This record gives sequence, structure tokens and C-alpha cells, in this order.
Amino acid sequence: MAVLDQIRSPEDVKALDEAQLETLCAELRDFITENVAKTGGHLASNLGAVELTVAIHRVFDTAVDRLVFDVGHQSYVHKILTGRADRFDTLRTFGGLSGFPKPKESVHDAFIAGHASNSISVALGMARARTIRGENHDVIALLGDGALTGGLAYEALNDVGESQEKLIVLLNDNEMSIAKNVGGMARHLAVQRLSPRYLRAKRLYRRLTDKTWLGRSLYKLTHRIKRKIRRNLLPCSVFEDMGLQYAGPVDGHNIRRLTEALTWAKNLGEPVVVHVVTKKGKGKPYAEENPGAYHGVSAFDPRTGEIPPEKESFSGVFGKELCRLAAANDAICAITAAMADGTGLTAFSNLYPDRFFDVGIAEEHAASMAAGMAAAGLVPVFAVYSTFLQRSYDMLLHDVAISGLHGVFAVDRAGLVGADGETHHGIFDVAYLSTVPGMKVYAPASFQELRDMLAAAVNQETGPVAVRYPRGEEGAYRDGGAQAVKCLREGRDMTLVTYGVNVNDALEAAENLKKENVSLEVLKLGVINPLPLEPVLASVKKTGRLLVVEECVAQNCVGQRIAAALICGGIPAGSVRLLNLGDGYVTHGTVQQLRQLCGIDAAGVQRAVMEELGNG
Repeated sequence: MAVLDQIRSPEDVKALDEAQLETLCAELRDFITENVAKTGGHLASNLGAVELTVAIHRVFDTAVDRLVFDVGHQSYVHKILTGRADRFDTLRTFGGLSGFPKPKESVHDAFIAGHASNSISVALGMARARTIRGENHDVIALLGDGALTGGLAYEALNDVGESQEKLIVLLNDNEMSIAKNVGGMARHLAVQRLSPRYLRAKRLYRRLTDKTWLGRSLYKLTHRIKRKIRRNLLPCSVFEDMGLQYAGPVDGHNIRRLTEALTWAKNLGEPVVVHVVTKKGKGKPYAEENPGAYHGVSAFDPRTGEIPPEKESFSGVFGKELCRLAAANDAICAITAAMADGTGLTAFSNLYPDRFFDVGIAEEHAASMAAGMAAAGLVPVFAVYSTFLQRSYDMLLHDVAISGLHGVFAVDRAGLVGADGETHHGIFDVAYLSTVPGMKVYAPASFQELRDMLAAAVNQETGPVAVRYPRGEEGAYRDGGAQAVKCLREGRDMTLVTYGVNVNDALEAAENLKKENVSLEVLKLGVINPLPLEPVLASVKKTGRLLVVEECVAQNCVGQRIAAALICGGIPAGSVRLLNLGDGYVTHGTVQQLRQLCGIDAAGVQRAVMEELGNG
């Protein structure tokens, strides 16, 4: 019987011997690979975190202790070891397991995750709550080294050191070297500091010296001397400068060493950083050699690692068009926040390395830097996922818009993104971008419209401008242009307004309704801020009814703004119906499943039209 088949809870992990632990780790890697090969997901990061996660469950009880993941890309092993292995084949599918930690799924998931650099802040909040409530459990923040490119992590570390709360920060260093190689002596001392005997001796020394004035003075002197020596021999003194203890680097694939380090940290009673070094993709050669390709991966061959070639996408079209524009305009610069591949900027980075800037997971910094570039005469294009641009809202208002600077924001993954779920859907940018004074927002519905609108945003606009487009492929609508509004079908019974790729469902619905002798006038918006109201209101005057279909939250959506304009203009309408995603969050599943769930697919549009005409 496989060792993994015997694991029903973390208590079963604690009962294994060393040989069984090694077997378990190998089985976990195979299990994750086989399942992710079918459902897609985050592979390389989870393969690298196998031993670390097993060690965590050897030392802590996550049903009581709080384990806070940063981003959550490395949470699959945790899910498997906490009783969810039998549902793992449903990962990231509609109604199945989430690809990220989710408290609604399990008591072992302390906090939802999806965005980077916040885990230490969340963990400190939990630690302070524990202290106030007089409870006794551990709080652990687990983050990758990439999270340290986000400023929020340093704000939190600074506060942790000041607080002196008992908190463990597990730094999984799986890519970026944050400490120079300082040789065998440093590694030897790092191991010695994790020794239980060392910890007992340290505590005894502290108790003895704390009894008298002379002893306290001696302790301060020896502490200063020891700190100076350690700074010269051990890496990462930045953490100790912030008031945290530091342990490491620890081999992240050695369970015994990891268990010793985590036990030491648990018994320390102070804020501590445990620096663990792991290898992304560990155990699968194709993922080890190319971890970027297997970070977030679609279905693939688990034996060979072969990934089916991707079809042309909005992201890819954006990247190619930006390269073309940059060839003719040497003021154009591209900015990404650790998403060069995902946003289609890899080719740009190779062609124009002096004009390409990857700032790491630092969207706020990226937006402010773009403002500085624009103020100095460049044309910055910040390519960013919609869900991550949310972090830059203040910078859009304060640094970009007040001065009317010409910064271009390429808002990728706008709308529903599918399997990554609540934390990654780009459903808020329609609302918040429209509140930024002077911000023009293009919404292309096809690859050619993306090309044309990006060219207009870069070469014709003079103030802040965003171009928002979805993940994946285009639909049946393939026309181009950068017009603010197009009438795609004339009709008499109702005005249907939509934008982006939702135009495909709208046109399908209109064609089906034609068979029912229902005539829809379909208007496609190419610009959603400022709204091109005149042709929209003229159409509603003609048909007497309005239906607005869009893939965003209800509050401050395009439909609400059009409805307000109808009221303010005194334009009578027999019915006004807004089809959108409502006021909450949307779960994970395929985009088509989620559109159907929310009633914005072709069938949902047809149903809404017939209901409104029936009520008319």
C-alpha cells in the first residue's frame, strides 16, 4: 500500500519514520504531477515545496496553529495532507477544490490567498489577536522569495520586529538568491544555531545574566560582540536589523534539517525568519530545467512534460503589437510586475532590453515609475493583470491623473479568468478606472481592435489611458478599428449594449431571437470611459428598451452609468435591464461555465430579452 494512501490527516504524517517520509515525498510529487497534468495549475512551485510542507505538518498542528500562505501557489501539498487528496482531481474545476487556500474548504486553511506579499501582515494580525485573547498557538507566514519584491512585506517585517510577537516567517527561497555564498563556516554556524542544545544554553545564559545589573550589562556586551561576528559570517542581517531572529539557509529538501529548524523556531518564543532554500520543479527534470514554463501550466503530458502549443491570445497579440510600435517610436517603454511571460512582453524584453523594466511584485511602484517616465517625456506602457492593477489605484489617482500624464495601462485578464477564481477575476477595473479623472478606457472585442486601440492609446492619446482585454482567444467577431461605438445590428424592439468579447454572446443571442421575430439593436462600445452616450441614448429613444451586458461587478458598471444618463436626460424607457456579475465574487470554473452561472452567456441574454419584452 502506498504511503500516501495511508494519509488521512496531518496526524498520520507525524507517525511516519524517515524512510516512509522519503517515500511519501516521492509519491506526492507523482500525485501532484498526474493531477495537474489533467486540470492545469501551479506545478513547479508545489514540487519544490514538498519536503517543506511535510516538515511543517510534522511540527505544527494547522487545525489550531495558523499557517498563512503568501499567494498560495505552493499550497497543493498542504491540501493533500489535510484530507483533500480524494478530491484533488477536481482541482480548479467548477464545484471542485480551489487552486488556492480557502477557509471555507478546510479548518486547516487559515486565510484566503491569491495576491502576493501580504502574508506577514495577515500573520501578524493573527498573532496580535492570539495575544489579546490569551491563546497559545503558533502563527506561521509562508512566502516565496519573490514576495520580498513587494513593499508590503517590508512594512510588515518592520512591524513584526517592533512588536516582538511570537511569529515564524518561513522564507522559501526557490529562485532569487537573497544571500551571498559565504562558505562552509557560515553553513556550519547556521546548523549550530538550530541545535536544541544551543537554544537551551542561550536561554539559561539569559536567565542567569538577567538576575543582576552586572549580568545584564554583560549580556548586552556579549550580544553586541556576537552580533558583529554574525554579521560578518552569516547572511541576511537585514532581518535582524528589523528585530527578528534569523536561521538559515536550511536545505529545503532535507526533512530532518527542516524539522530541526521549525522546532527551533517554534520553541524560540520570538519573531524569527527561517530561510529555506528549495528548487522549483524538484523531482521532475522538465520542471526543474524550465520552472517558468511550469509555474502556471495548462494540461500537459506528465511523462514527458510536453505542453500543447498555445493558440494565439490577446496577450500575445498585445506583445507583438507593442514591439511593432516600439520599432517606430523609441520613447515607448514596457513595464511589468514579474509577469513578462504572462503579459506577452518576453519578445519586447529581448528586442528592447534597455526599454524593458521588470520591477518585481510591486504594482504600486510600477504605476508611480510610469508616472515619472511620462513626466520626463517617455511613453510608458505598464502591462498588468486587472486583479493586480487594483493595488495601484492610489498611484493612478495621485501620481498619474492629477498631472494628466500620458501613461498607458495594458489591463490584461480583464473579466472572468476561469480556474484561478475569486482572487484573480478582473471584474473591478471597469468600476474603479472610470473614477480616475481623465482616464480613457478602451475595450477591444477582437485581436484587430486590440492592435488598433493600442496604437491609438500610444500614439494619439495625451493623458492617462487604459486598454482592457481578456485572457485567451477572440471569438467570431473579428473586425478592427478604434471607434468609441459601433452599431453592429439595427433593430426595433430593444437596444442591447455591450463591449469586449461579450459582443460574441450578444450577437449569437440576437441571431437566435431573430427567429422568434424579435429585433435587437446591438451597440458595441469600443470606449467605456468616457461613455459615448449620444448614440446610445438615441438608440434607446428609438427602441424604448435597454439591455446592457457586461462582465464586471454591478456597482458603477457601464449599465448603471447609462441608466443614470437616461434618467438625467428625461428619456423614457419601457424597461431597463442590466446583466452583469452582481455585487459579490465569482467562484472558479471555466469562463463559459461562469458566464452561464451569472446569466451573461447567449442563453442568458436571450432569456433576459424575452422576460423584458413579456413584461413590456
